[in-house]
Amino acid sequence: MNLDLFTVAPGEKPLDNLKAACGFAGIFKEIGIIGDSLSSGEFESQDEEGNTLYHDMYEYSWSAILERLTGTVYRNYSRGGMTAKEYLESWADQNGFWQWNQAYIIALGNNDIFGANQPAGSVADIHPEDPAANPDTFLGDMGRIVSRLKAMEKDARIFLVSMQRRGEEQADATICAIADEMKKMCGLFSYTYLIDMAHDGPAYDEEMRKSFAMGGHPNAMGYYVYAMMIGNYMDYIIRENPKDFFEVPFIGKGYKNRDIERCGTEGGKET
Repeated sequence: MNLDLFTVAPGEKPLDNLKAACGFAGIFKEIGIIGDSLSSGEFESQDEEGNTLYHDMYEYSWSAILERLTGTVYRNYSRGGMTAKEYLESWADQNGFWQWNQAYIIALGNNDIFGANQPAGSVADIHPEDPAANPDTFLGDMGRIVSRLKAMEKDARIFLVSMQRRGEEQADATICAIADEMKKMCGLFSYTYLIDMAHDGPAYDEEMRKSFAMGGHPNAMGYYVYAMMIGNYMDYIIRENPKDFFEVPFIGKGYKNRDIERCGTEGGKET
């Protein structure tokens, strides 16, 4: 057996090697999802008058698909229309969603930037030791979410997900710039990584929508495609940073194992 199958090949990019069961994404027992309609499995329909109706169908969300593929429990704290600001100021508290998990995936931004027109801000807005000092920007609010999660579990693995490009020049420039700031953000927190859909994922443009969308949101196949990308990107991050994931079963338990010193490389805070 060739152990190279479980490491990152020279020149390999995050989505070059799509595995049906998403590889090492399955090492976690439980993961919390913080997101908007893309994470809640939202579908669109039209009534008799032609009005568009929106339906959160969590059983079709990409996290539900990953749960079936990997066996990991995914706790979905998302809702259509969610922003980082609303999650912080009302949604999480009202629903008891500040829950302990081994890992979290945070996928926000579309409603914040293109719906609420909130300023994106920059990594300079994030103060991990004093999150109350973060200004009211998208990145400031994202930093406050991560700080809150880290206060619950300092060793939680955090996966930030950047927005996908749309095939629209101005919007795509904004999306890529925010992804660049999110990558810098990963360096401010321990065990925090970027799933960079802006630079490494396909554009969610008219061509992709032909087969994988129902209006502005994915169809069932589209959510499956997104699940495969998220899960396999996680696998890539783990293969690239094996030492960071050596003690995943010990998260929250305070245990250590000295063999970690023999494991792979140090890994990094950015991917």
